[in-house]
Amino acid sequence: MGTADAIMKPDNDKPKCQYPRRRGFFDNIKVFVFFHSLLQLSQLLVSGYMKSSISTIERRYGFSSRKSGILAAFNEVGNTVLIVFVSFLGRRVHRPRFIGGGAILASLSSLLMGLPHFLSEPYQYTQTRITSSQNISGLCESTSHLSTNQSCHQPESSAQQFVYPLLLIGQLLLGIASVPIQPFGISYIDDHASRKNAPLYLGLVLAVTSLGPAIGFIIASLTLKLFVDIDKNLTEPLELNQKDPRWVGAWWLGFLLASGLLLLAAIPYIFFPRHMSPEEESSQQQTAEAQAPQELVLKDFLKSFPRTALRTLRSPIYLLVVLAQIHLAALVSGISTFMAKYLERQFSQSPSFSNLMMGGICIPLSVLGTVVGGLLMWRWTLTIRGAGRLCAVAILIGTFTAFPLLLLGCPTQRIGGVFPSEAPLMCSSGCQCPEESYYPVCGSDSVEYQSPCHAGCTTMKTLQDNKVNFTGCSCINASGSATSGSCGSSCSHLLLPFMTLLALTSFIASFSQTPSCMMVLRSVAPEDKSFAVGVQYMLFRVLAFLPGPVLYGAVIDSACILWGRKCGRTTSCLYYDLDLFRMRFLGLLSLFVCGALACFCLSLLVLRCKPELQKAQNELKSIPDQERDLDKSNAISLLKRNQDAGT
Repeated sequence: MGTADAIMKPDNDKPKCQYPRRRGFFDNIKVFVFFHSLLQLSQLLVSGYMKSSISTIERRYGFSSRKSGILAAFNEVGNTVLIVFVSFLGRRVHRPRFIGGGAILASLSSLLMGLPHFLSEPYQYTQTRITSSQNISGLCESTSHLSTNQSCHQPESSAQQFVYPLLLIGQLLLGIASVPIQPFGISYIDDHASRKNAPLYLGLVLAVTSLGPAIGFIIASLTLKLFVDIDKNLTEPLELNQKDPRWVGAWWLGFLLASGLLLLAAIPYIFFPRHMSPEEESSQQQTAEAQAPQELVLKDFLKSFPRTALRTLRSPIYLLVVLAQIHLAALVSGISTFMAKYLERQFSQSPSFSNLMMGGICIPLSVLGTVVGGLLMWRWTLTIRGAGRLCAVAILIGTFTAFPLLLLGCPTQRIGGVFPSEAPLMCSSGCQCPEESYYPVCGSDSVEYQSPCHAGCTTMKTLQDNKVNFTGCSCINASGSATSGSCGSSCSHLLLPFMTLLALTSFIASFSQTPSCMMVLRSVAPEDKSFAVGVQYMLFRVLAFLPGPVLYGAVIDSACILWGRKCGRTTSCLYYDLDLFRMRFLGLLSLFVCGALACFCLSLLVLRCKPELQKAQNELKSIPDQERDLDKSNAISLLKRNQDAGT
């Protein structure tokens, strides 16, 4: 027994061998930055794809732009309240595993948003095909028994009626899934990266994240080239092409792809530690890591929540910068949701081409601008005041490059019986044209008509290029002819200068993204960083991303001059007053740009007029992270000095 005791008893008298601590593969902040960038890219790919497909979904199911705006914004509903409470937990929970759980839920929500296609009946559109009763649905006939394939004799199936609720639920779950991803990821990086590298890492994450919507738009440009019912056996040959206003692409394919990417991106978060070894490791940092705050019980959480919120919101710099970011977020919500539709309508482009312009030009240049902004802040080691100057200058230059966009646009094409005169066409009054018929044709007099029937056409002939030529049209001078398809705009040559200015504006304005993010993180106490980011994104959602698309949709609907009809109900808009569309849509964008510029200028004014505030912030910034963690009372004291100076 004595021998056994001697073997089992540790020998405390002998010196122990000390080995250097070895980092695991997942115990590295650079590895986390890489995988988190991929996850946020995949998450925003879903949001970008939804926005790039919104006009197609609108046409497929007969939604108004306001209804589409509600759908685009609905993912913010589940996010708005939860993000504050989840972000408040900060380092008190295992942040990587929370992020992984959010990624799995996002994968399921993306799958749910593609489900309505499989529950819906095949897409129907007005055809010029001879039916069994020998009536040609698109032509002028004097009898009242005219038939179309958009018959109302069969009501919509129950599955068809649940399309919009299913899309709303999918958007709601996607918003809930994104709650832990961005705030926890940003605070995790800022906690474990060195102060010098943190802006660079955050800039890289924001830049790669911005590629998500770009890839979503590019994928949409590919999938929308395919007909929506490509997976179904069609009984009749397809008469449409991509430039036909009735064309609906395979909007659902991208959601299935994004669901698989999100599921794969969630796997690495199982292996990341709760607390990672800092980049600049020291004994004090190791002690601070061991003393990291533990998860709060509900009672403590509710008790400390108001105090933390008040402490954060009393910082004038924090409030002004977040308000500027809200204006920019509202700007982004309008561009990402409806700019592709604007290009489609204003310059007579296909949905596929419009999404390619957004995903291949504008968004990549915004990403490049984000990287440049992060590099400038990293290279010059900017203070809060320097970051504010960079933001203000970038937005000011962006304002000058954006203003000419208001002058680049097309006048509304002439539409018989609709624009410029809204008086009904007497020449086709005896044709018994169905109210819901929509098969646009371009007359030889360069006037567009809602259908061959509305142009008074009586005969048709299919040409070699699969177009249809209509003759005997009583509404066209001398019983002229018409061809299938829209007349289009007369200023498509303005698309190149418009896209050049839009891309340049996106590039320059994006310089402000990383500096403004760092201003938010450096204007609050270190233990409040997760909470501050959570409040920041909650305000984004409440004041920008949630009402923004709805507001833009309402503005666009106000420019509609002819609404579609089906079975006695109003569907999507068929024709817009392009002058009103341009002035109201781009005017609203300009308003938000000016608001962001004003807020950044006010933040500079506060910093200039309150030198003691700048001094207190610099003192707080100069304290190493490990010292602030070891002595939180000193950090809180400095924060109070900051707040007193600001008030």
